[in-house]
Amino acid sequence: MSRLFGSVRARATLGATLVVAVALVAAGTAVVLSLRSNLTGEAGTQAERSARAVAAELAVRTPYDKLSGLDGDDGPVQIVDEDGRLVAASDDLERVSGTATADVTPRPSDPDGDDDDDDSDGDSDGDDSRGSDDSGESLEPGEIARETTFSNGSATIDGDAEDYRFAAVTVETHDRGRLTVHAGAPLAAEHSAVRTALTVMLIGFPLLLAVVAGVTWLVTGRALRPVEGIRREMAAITASEDLARRVPEPATHDEIARLARTTNETLAALEASVERQRSFVADASHELRSPIASLRTQLEVAAAHPELLDLEGAVEDTVRLQHLAADLLLLARLDAGERPAGARVDLAALAREEAAGRPGVTVDAESAEVSGSRGQLGRVLANLLDNGRRHARERVTVTVRREGGSAVLAVADDGEGVAEADRERIFERFVRLDAARSRDDGGAGLGLAIARDVAVRHGGTLTAGAAPAGGALFELRLPLAGRE
Repeated sequence: MSRLFGSVRARATLGATLVVAVALVAAGTAVVLSLRSNLTGEAGTQAERSARAVAAELAVRTPYDKLSGLDGDDGPVQIVDEDGRLVAASDDLERVSGTATADVTPRPSDPDGDDDDDDSDGDSDGDDSRGSDDSGESLEPGEIARETTFSNGSATIDGDAEDYRFAAVTVETHDRGRLTVHAGAPLAAEHSAVRTALTVMLIGFPLLLAVVAGVTWLVTGRALRPVEGIRREMAAITASEDLARRVPEPATHDEIARLARTTNETLAALEASVERQRSFVADASHELRSPIASLRTQLEVAAAHPELLDLEGAVEDTVRLQHLAADLLLLARLDAGERPAGARVDLAALAREEAAGRPGVTVDAESAEVSGSRGQLGRVLANLLDNGRRHARERVTVTVRREGGSAVLAVADDGEGVAEADRERIFERFVRLDAARSRDDGGAGLGLAIARDVAVRHGGTLTAGAAPAGGALFELRLPLAGRE
């Protein structure tokens, strides 16, 4: 069960079904309440119409036995006097509730309509004063109150029991005092409509929820099918360690297609990184093999013939090994993402410092401070100067200038320059062009690669181009301090 609901497909289906269920319950409740209110209002209107019709007859002195509304055809009717006595009621009314009195048998004080009680005395004396109903509304004799009160109840007429909506209307009569007419309209239509609506909802809602759940399950399954394909392919790549494989890309333009493309881009970058590491290890092993083999040979010869020891050559090989090890260590730190220090470095001062003691190197620099590692930036400049001296005929020129928000350090020589096709290739690790393949003169091919990696780590660039004198021009661009 936990595994089932741990899937996106199951959670999406459950979520969609719950949302639709809540919406259906809310909508159904609103429909039922609105239907009940409307039908109850219609029954109340019908009851008020019947009550006012009887009140109108009473207002014109119609005797009780002549009232047209007491035949029971339009619903139960009760007429109650000011003392709460039932003075008239519908024919065949057997039981009633929800009105002012539960009596069904009239008890008028005067069957002929003449009141002998205190109310009639007041009228016989000609007292024509206005009365007041329960709401405080003043009424003239023969006048019907504007306000109507409503209530729900039930009644039994000729053996048929039903629920009714009762309307109570007050009328001030000329000869019988104040009377209240209670007339009812059946609520059978309201009950029937509500029951029908509830039945439809109880049957229809579960079926609709089942359809929603089924459709959501199918749609999400179809939408997530490419994700499962991506997962299976990634599992196969992990098991086989074959980074040349790629996940399938759906022929769509949605998020899953973008996920597949991003995954393939990541795999391509990972494959390139692994290949670069393998090549790096192989090239490093190759570069280390020569000085180690040379040093071993010299030591073996010295062991057999001490007088033949080439001490100077052994020292040179050892120094070369030391430099190569240092270069490899720096590259490893750069590949590991080591962030440079945030110290301020003046490139002009650094250029003069590195150029000191190097014959044929001239410096033309203006002050330009950058943020970074002085040691690593000094290594970049030293590598560029060594490369320039290695290929220059007579001189190497170093310039430092400000250009917008960047500091530009340029190293130019008057040598043969670098062919345009090789201007990016020379920054690859262990790459030496044909003119500099000698390890004694050309180094291990790591200097320019280290210089570019350091430039990138400092948020800058290092490019190769043509110098005005015809040689090579290397430009290091770094953001000025405070504008990184």
